[in-house]
Amino acid sequence: MESVRRLTPRKREALEGHLFISPWIVGFLVFTAGPILATLFISFTNWQVFGIPKWIGLANYVRMIHDPLFYQSLKVTGFFTLLSLPLGLSVGLALALLLFQDVKGLSVFRTIFYMPSVVPEVATATLWIWIYNPEFGIFNYVLSKFGISGPEWLYSTEWILPALAIMGVWGAGSTMVIYLAGLQNIPRVYWEAATVDGASSWQKFWNITMPLLSPTTFFLFVTGLIGSLQTFTAGYIMGGGGGPLNASLFYTLYMYQQGWKWFNMGYAAALSWTLSLIIFALTMLVIRASRARVNYDLI
Repeated sequence: MESVRRLTPRKREALEGHLFISPWIVGFLVFTAGPILATLFISFTNWQVFGIPKWIGLANYVRMIHDPLFYQSLKVTGFFTLLSLPLGLSVGLALALLLFQDVKGLSVFRTIFYMPSVVPEVATATLWIWIYNPEFGIFNYVLSKFGISGPEWLYSTEWILPALAIMGVWGAGSTMVIYLAGLQNIPRVYWEAATVDGASSWQKFWNITMPLLSPTTFFLFVTGLIGSLQTFTAGYIMGGGGGPLNASLFYTLYMYQQGWKWFNMGYAAALSWTLSLIIFALTMLVIRASRARVNYDLI
């Protein structure tokens, strides 16, 4: 105790800071960094959970090359990302532009459009299972009023991924909120000057709004890309575990099945690290490709 009193104020402040942050550091090492390093080791082993891991080197990674379900899960996840990511960004931007107008009751409308995005994913998936039901679902009922015979949606290998992408629009409220923040950060003088110069609404949107929103779009694109590549709940709940015929077998769902259904923890860990590398590579590619298109100095 006496030695602590002899410390200089600066050293005492540093010591107190380390003591206060130590619970977080311990939690990070035990619950985050530790498991991450453990999965790296497990990916080089054959481990059935109820036993001792057996070192097999690169066998799990070689197995992926000859695993047709590995390629199927990549195909499903990639196609879903190509569908859902542009759709979610477009709807979120459209809602933000609509709710950026100066109208009465604006806060109420913003709340209404944002609320679905905070509904738990399982509850959302259950709700949309009813909506997509080919016999009594409201989606096909509305289509029938226009003389259109709706597809079987979740029971069709061709329609299940488009159906899941459409369902993703339900959570566009979070994207809308971030776009609204980006719009509010744009000085109105740019739009006013363009109006004086006789610019149309489309010209103002394309030449002013979109360039000034490029940092916001870039952020949403990267986070949306990472989120889409980690889609799990939709395939697990709405696809019944990847059906029909593995048409909704997302990568993370296949990884879950290997680890917790078939107890191939070593192979599941190898799949997780492969996904991490894919996400890292795609993120770096997007960052490099966007350097000339994202300008942070416009505002």
